[in-house]
Amino acid sequence: MEIAARDVKSLRDKTGAGMMECKRALQECAGDALCAEKHLKERGLAAIENRRGRATAEGVIVIKARHAEGAACGASAVAMVELVCETDFVAKNAEFIALSERIAQAVLEHAYTEVNQVLRDMVVDLATRVRENMSLTRLALLRAGSAGAGQYLSHYVHPDKKTGVVLSFSSDAPDVFLRSDVQAFAYDCCLHAAAYTPRYVCAEDVPAEYVREQREVFQAHVASLQKPAHVKESIVQGKLEKHLAEICFLKQPFVKDDKLSVEKKMAEVGACAGGALRLAQALIYQLGVQ
Repeated sequence: MEIAARDVKSLRDKTGAGMMECKRALQECAGDALCAEKHLKERGLAAIENRRGRATAEGVIVIKARHAEGAACGASAVAMVELVCETDFVAKNAEFIALSERIAQAVLEHAYTEVNQVLRDMVVDLATRVRENMSLTRLALLRAGSAGAGQYLSHYVHPDKKTGVVLSFSSDAPDVFLRSDVQAFAYDCCLHAAAYTPRYVCAEDVPAEYVREQREVFQAHVASLQKPAHVKESIVQGKLEKHLAEICFLKQPFVKDDKLSVEKKMAEVGACAGGALRLAQALIYQLGVQ
């Protein structure tokens, strides 16, 4: 059967399949465009199923924010998603990036808190067209009241889209979040988190089992030292505290003033603003790092 070039092009525009695939599908369906589109989708799903086990080491992290009225109020909600694929070529493709942004927007608008079938279907639609394994590996949604409610959200995505940060701050003096210097500090904390990628907010958040294991490691380091037991224990404690300071956000040297820890810089900024600041929650996504 002779297939018109315009019909092949129309099907290609709808499905993203190759010209020859579209022509073959139309021929098999006797020119029925809906039938051909269904056939192409089924073939695409089969191809994706065959690629399911392939590594997805590339991808993007995307953030979408909904802002309260007034520029000074900051974001009232922030959604962050991680969408992964097989190749860097696809990760940089405009369609793939647009998909990640649509997913983040859907999370924001519908307040999704976990990956669901609606979101999976969005991914499958593109995956079947580009014939590459893709997955929405995680998402998060943080909400805050207006700045006047004592909460403030700040966020940052690195230009390469491989690191994303959302931080939630709180204060008993809500008006502090209307100040530009406090907002700038909150954003700088996002930059800090992207650069240092702390694993925990504070030492209290570190699992007791992890602390115990690290203590045992450091005890093994000093076991052969010819020193009294109390001196060895002091060395172990010092090493442990230094290690915790390296992995805990509030104890790390602040990226824009390394003479102070993040915690001390936060206290300084809060004192100048007239209200103590607290880091209530930190979400840090690194591509491929759970």
